[in-house]
Amino acid sequence: MLQGHDIHPRDRLIFALDVPDRTQAEVLVRELGDSVNFYKLGLEFFLSGDYFPLLESLASQGKKIFADLKFFDVPATVASAIRQIDQFPVHFTTVHGNDGMMKAAAEAAECVRVLAVTALTSLDRGDLDDLGFDCNVEELVISRARRALACGCAGVVASGQEAALIRQQVDPALMLVCPGIRPVENVDDQKRTVNVAQAFANGADYIVVGRPIRQAESPRAMAESIQTLIGNAIY
Repeated sequence: MLQGHDIHPRDRLIFALDVPDRTQAEVLVRELGDSVNFYKLGLEFFLSGDYFPLLESLASQGKKIFADLKFFDVPATVASAIRQIDQFPVHFTTVHGNDGMMKAAAEAAECVRVLAVTALTSLDRGDLDDLGFDCNVEELVISRARRALACGCAGVVASGQEAALIRQQVDPALMLVCPGIRPVENVDDQKRTVNVAQAFANGADYIVVGRPIRQAESPRAMAESIQTLIGNAIY
């Protein structure tokens, strides 16, 4: 159920470079080579102090960057943050807030594409109860996706479990990035996971994979195997 977005097949894999320092990051980047074209840089690496130098280094190598910083603040501050990140060669960034924050982010963005986080893939029904949400995960995700589109966001981050519902109930122009991809048995804190084939069958444009590649005996071999799975899924 792939959409009409013009995406190179090997760009559909986004590797989550969740490591604590630049040395480890650069070792992984060298090992992965051309098996990964798209990198997600999140909060852990942001606090290393080398976020923007590594970002610039990756961009100089022809890599695409997903700055996953989940901006959440008053709308004016979110807009200012988006204008700051827009000065760098970043393809995607994330906002994790209400309509005011999403709209402010979308309006401030000139080059970067703003993705709205729907519901973290580590959350399940029990977690939503704890957070005070009086709805199930699917209802929350669909509501957030519709609101993200209305606010001008380019896309959303959502579990592959809800991807098919989004494709059925929300405009297909919305870009869909799916984390929580587990090509092998899942034993970590991610609860709402799918495999590669399921994600693309459900309508994902991109998948985000971190630990299954990073913790593999051969990260490059694992990345290449996932690229093969993506190719099989979209052709």
